[in-house]
Formats: sequence, C-alpha cells, structure tokens
Amino acid sequence: MNWRVTLSFVVLCLGLLGVLAKGFGSNPREVPFMLKGQAAPPFTLRALDSGMRVTSEQLKGRPMVINFWASWCGPCRMEHRVLEWGAREFGAQAQFLGVVFEDTEDNAKQFLSEMGASFPQLIDQNSGVAVAYGVAGVPETYFIDSNGIILGKHVGPIDPETLAKWIQTLVASAPTAKQ
Repeated sequence: MNWRVTLSFVVLCLGLLGVLAKGFGSNPREVPFMLKGQAAPPFTLRALDSGMRVTSEQLKGRPMVINFWASWCGPCRMEHRVLEWGAREFGAQAQFLGVVFEDTEDNAKQFLSEMGASFPQLIDQNSGVAVAYGVAGVPETYFIDSNGIILGKHVGPIDPETLAKWIQTLVASAPTAKQ
C-alpha cells in the first residue's frame, strides 16, 4: 500500500513540475489576442474636445494607433508622454487616437490639460468599443494597418522603441503606390 501512496505522490509532483515549467516559459503579461489579423471592429465615438462624431469609416485608408487609457491609471500617465512624442514624430505616417476607458469626461479633460493632447481623444461612453476590441485593462495600444486589419496590440505602457517598431511595421504593411 505504501508504494501506491509514493507513486501517487511522484505522479502529482511530476504534474506540478510540468505546470510550473510551462508557466515559467511564458510571459505572464501576455494575454491571448484573438483579433490579430482580423478586421478592426468599426466604431462611432464622440470627440472629447468638440463633441463631434468620429467613425472608423472616416479614418479608413490610413494606419491607426489606438490607445485605450484612463485618468485614474498610473501606467497611462507614464506612457502618455511617449504617445504625445509618437503623434508628433509619426503623425504623418499613422493616425493616433486616444480612447477614454471607464472614466469621466471631466477627469479625462483634466488629465489632458496637464499631460497634453496633440492627437484626437474619443469617449467610449459605455465601453462598447473596448469590449469589441477585447480590452482587458488600460493602457492597451492597438496597431491597425491602412486596410483596417489589426496587426497587433501592446499591453501596458508603451516605450519609445516599441512604438517606433510598430510604426515601422505599419508603414511596411502599407500598399505601395502604383507608378
């Protein structure tokens, strides 16, 4: 009977080691992303500054960098300067958009008055667009090519090098003009 207990214990330990080995071999911040290579969900949102409606259809034909953020999000505060820089540096190559996630308009406006707002900021009133894109938390940044296909996303605050690499990817995916 003792050998059965020992054998059960050994099997249990081997199973646990297998689970741990698999877990240590992956990035715990990586979230499965099912929309990669898919058409970006369409949206109609309201601009924070003007109240005007902005649709994904209006922006079609140009690569987009869409950042979901909130004023209460500490990492969003850290990355906002990077996005401001990116919009200035790469704004001719891609349309940058901020989407306010589960926040009030007043708080978002206060945040932007402190941090800057060089690219359009949109209100996702009921988080419908965030749900459609699969946002798990903020900040998250989505990279959409000129054909409206999601090439990927970055979870967490983005750094300048990563943003620049994504812009290169967006530019490289753009169709070349016919001569």
